[in-house]
Amino acid sequence: MTAPPASTSFLGTRRGKLTLALLCGVQFLDVLDASIVNVALPSIQHSLHFSQQNLQWVLSGYVLTFGGFLLLGGRAADLLGRRRVLIAGMTLFALCSLVGGVATNGTTLVTARLVQGIGAALMAPAALSLVTTSFKEGVDRHRALGVWGAMGGLGAAAGVFFGGVLSEGPGWRWVFYVNIPFCVLMLVGVFRLLDGERPAGARRRFDAPGAVLVTGGMLLLVYALIKAPDVGWAAGQTIGSLVGAAAILAVFFVNEQRSRDPLMPLSIFRVKGLAAADATQMIAYAGFLSMFFFLTLYMQNVLHWSPIQAGAAYLPVTVFLGFAATISPMLFARVGTRPVIVAGALLAAGGIYYLSRVPVHGHYLTDLFPGLAVMALGLGAIVVGATVAANAGVPAKQAGLAAGLLNTSAQLGTALGLAIFSALATARTNHLFAAHAARPDALTSGYARALLASSIFLAAAALIALRTTNSRGEEPPEQPHADFPLEAIQTVES
Repeated sequence: MTAPPASTSFLGTRRGKLTLALLCGVQFLDVLDASIVNVALPSIQHSLHFSQQNLQWVLSGYVLTFGGFLLLGGRAADLLGRRRVLIAGMTLFALCSLVGGVATNGTTLVTARLVQGIGAALMAPAALSLVTTSFKEGVDRHRALGVWGAMGGLGAAAGVFFGGVLSEGPGWRWVFYVNIPFCVLMLVGVFRLLDGERPAGARRRFDAPGAVLVTGGMLLLVYALIKAPDVGWAAGQTIGSLVGAAAILAVFFVNEQRSRDPLMPLSIFRVKGLAAADATQMIAYAGFLSMFFFLTLYMQNVLHWSPIQAGAAYLPVTVFLGFAATISPMLFARVGTRPVIVAGALLAAGGIYYLSRVPVHGHYLTDLFPGLAVMALGLGAIVVGATVAANAGVPAKQAGLAAGLLNTSAQLGTALGLAIFSALATARTNHLFAAHAARPDALTSGYARALLASSIFLAAAALIALRTTNSRGEEPPEQPHADFPLEAIQTVES
């Protein structure tokens, strides 16, 4: 892509706006595909004769490989070229969507979802790094990252709605088919709007041991979190998987410290506030994406709403989230990103706490809408602020890696939140069943317990956000590029 003159606002040009729309469309599609399948699961189970145990892999398979391959995808974008990796990921994503749509058995569908997650893991960091390298640090980048950040929440909310519409309309296969025309349209945009590049690191030796270690460690970690609610946190399988993942990732960090051409240069952790911004996003995603999951179950299992009704309940979320995402970048220049993230996390915590008090015979306008509106305002501020803070001061040659770290934090947060809160909800519901409580009361109490824990996570995210950088859009100082010892990671935050 031809860079505009330094004095020109690229975002103010037609090409700049189209480029941003294209790249944000990638983020929207990646997140959408993690939630659009949720409502379609009963139809898929009936059509392909899934067992209840295997059905979860239609959703979990995508999350597993998406989270497991993100760091590798982000670094590949830096080393091989961001446009090249974006095209490869998008092509793979579209092909797997086609295979998933025509699948005639469960094995084919789950395999398609596993490989589709790899495609998403290539697309997401490549697109985000293109945003940070295409738009100049300051107002342009804040606005661009504001729109990008909003796509995460919008995709999650829209996915539930469209999943219901497509499942009750043309059928569950269309939750996969719908991806294909969007991918084709975006591929055309990639070739029209994004220029090819010759990445500086293309001739470097590829860190194959690092790639195997980080991917294996992340896959095992996400797998352990996905399975924990089923087998139990104290089960040998869970403990063994978590210990194994920690050991593999520890070996990975040692390898990166010693490698001449590391897959993940540890110097990136010298970027002030980056680790705190990633941690904030991880804890926040654990809270708010779990909220979507449990609130949807409440609507369908307790209030007996149809999939379309449950999906439509989230439409106001997109409006309030969009408003917050529009306002937040305007506040960055005045107060910086940190106060916006903290305030957003506290708002979201308050909104979800309100939702945790839902009664058995709840009403949308009094019991759901107020909490959803407040939560959406906070969510918009968090995702936009954390995205800007996590990319502030990152060297251009490490933009893909920074994007991979940020996206990985979101996927880990999603898996972590569902694992922890599902266990809490199930324990509470089973306890009430044992006490002979009515089914609606037991289910509502379990969902409420999970939502309360979600609100606590959002409050914790506000505390972590106090350690993020307070970016106002100033030019970043030159960052050191050399690798450094592992113990230096402990001193990166001020």
